[in-house]
Amino acid sequence: MTPEHWSPRIVAFFCNWCTYTAADLAGVSRMRYAPNVRVIRLMCSGRVDPQFVLDALARGADGVLIGGCHPGDCHYAEGNYKMLRRFQLLKRVLRGLGIEEQRVRLEWISAAEGEKVKAVINEMTEQIRVLGMLGMPRRFEEWDSEMHQLEGAVRQAESTLIPPLDDEEEPETLHA
Repeated sequence: MTPEHWSPRIVAFFCNWCTYTAADLAGVSRMRYAPNVRVIRLMCSGRVDPQFVLDALARGADGVLIGGCHPGDCHYAEGNYKMLRRFQLLKRVLRGLGIEEQRVRLEWISAAEGEKVKAVINEMTEQIRVLGMLGMPRRFEEWDSEMHQLEGAVRQAESTLIPPLDDEEEPETLHA
């Protein structure tokens, strides 16, 4: 896909009790926002495993938005605090993988904040558009190619340094 025809793909993990309800409010209120987000409803933002985020990026998402209840208002008492701890860890993993931290965003959005859902989705869509396509599936192909090249180089080096043993040949032992 050419860059001028490219449109960001964003996966959103929304808490059922707050952010998903706010997104529903935005839709019912006919608020216009970018159509780039595909929402996955979870009972709590605390259920978002960092592996879900990495899997979404690996499968072609250019960004991931996580939405949960405001701190202190979680339906499950502390789920959003759990998500906040996981989010901090996730940012470190993303840095280690060379992925811009701005591709993953955590927002606290209550059920009454339909306007905030609209604003956050539009902001994130533009932010991802500026960052450009992540293209993880293509990166995996490049990494696989690099690994095959490295494997070939190692095998070639091994074959020139260490002659193979015959089945009947015993390795030399050191005598003291």
